[in-house]
Amino acid sequence: MTATYLRFELLRTFRNSRFFVFSFGFPLILYFVIAGPNKGVGDFEGTGISAPLYYMIGLAAFGAMMSTLSSGARIAGERSVGWNRQLRITPLRAGSYLGAKVLTAYAMALLSIVLMYAAGFALGVRLPAGDWLLMTLLILVGLVPFAALGIVIGHLMTVDSIGPVMGGVTSLLALLGGTWFPITSGFMYDLARCLPSYWLVQASHVGVGGDGWGLQGWVAIAAWSVGLSLLAAKVYRRDTARV
Repeated sequence: MTATYLRFELLRTFRNSRFFVFSFGFPLILYFVIAGPNKGVGDFEGTGISAPLYYMIGLAAFGAMMSTLSSGARIAGERSVGWNRQLRITPLRAGSYLGAKVLTAYAMALLSIVLMYAAGFALGVRLPAGDWLLMTLLILVGLVPFAALGIVIGHLMTVDSIGPVMGGVTSLLALLGGTWFPITSGFMYDLARCLPSYWLVQASHVGVGGDGWGLQGWVAIAAWSVGLSLLAAKVYRRDTARV
């Protein structure tokens, strides 16, 4: 039953053209619009790296985050038509249901990352194979709290409100995470280092010689992952108790 539902979830998601346009097309369009005209900039904002590389690593994190959070929209849609009510009378366990949502979100995030890497390659980005791999693995670890956050939002929001909420949350986290510009000092820097989106972007910076997260980054990701996972379990139980 678990494998069957996971396969159904993946097929349903891949056949959703609107999901592809928003989750995959939007970050790619942003990348070519922003990085394309700056293709020849070799030292972006004093970072010592090219503009195409800087925006590739930032938007890879942004696209992965958006793809992962999009599971919330699918959950909200299922709740609106009573699909979760139908699942409750099947042998499918709650853990299998949520697990399928997380695995689907990760599959979409990984595809988003690969597409952004291909876009970066098209604009001249070149990295050693080990850097591509390490950067990707660390980004996938950093997506854990966002997978849980998608479940939370999906069980708290309605279909009418999920769009603005998802857009607002993603944009704010991307801004504070340093997707659009480096955050190096001041109050915004101190605030950003407490958020998972900052460390998600820092994970992508491994591809340009970064040192990864360090202790504070691992603690922040672990804390957000545990806290949001517990909250996801709570809102799921509360929501399904009404069914």
